[in-house]
Amino acid sequence: MYLYDHPSAGDAEITERRLLQSIVEVAREVFDAAASSVFLVDPDTGELVFEAVSGEGEEHLLGTRFPAGTGIAGWVAASGQPMIADDVADTPQFAKDAAESTGYVPGSIMAAPLVRYERCIGVLEVLDRASGGSRGELAEVNLLGLLATQAAYGLELLLRLRSASAAASPGDDVHVLLQRISARVPRGAGTTHPTALKLLAVAEELL
Repeated sequence: MYLYDHPSAGDAEITERRLLQSIVEVAREVFDAAASSVFLVDPDTGELVFEAVSGEGEEHLLGTRFPAGTGIAGWVAASGQPMIADDVADTPQFAKDAAESTGYVPGSIMAAPLVRYERCIGVLEVLDRASGGSRGELAEVNLLGLLATQAAYGLELLLRLRSASAAASPGDDVHVLLQRISARVPRGAGTTHPTALKLLAVAEELL
């Protein structure tokens, strides 16, 4: 299932895709990273599907699939735990072949699961952040977790719009989810950046 394969979904879905894209842009800007992406865990196959990309690979990676369990994203999806790998060469979970197939091999990766109702529906990754851990690992994990929470809400919006049960009256669920996103956008350093403000603006547009 690839969410961009359904042009008939209408303007609401296009805007919600913008919301998800804004989240990866926020993650990239906050960490001053080379790239950031959101994977969807395909509920039918377990494959990891690129659903939003900012930075390296954004022109060609959308829709690319990897088998379940591939690389650090696959490990995070299966375990439900975040990971910071400051040197992927020393990280057993790193899949160099998969990275090479994207056209960009990072030196470091941060990844967090996107969890809704105790189920991992995706993974947020940040590649080659410039901070190099200057905030401290715990602070970086916490910040990544906050961004992953918003990404999970955005991905759930898209999934709910796809579901037959939501098709009849998705408005209430969408409204509640967007209120949660607006309320939980990080309010500390970095949130005055125009990209973070764009995330809020897109959520407000949908509300």
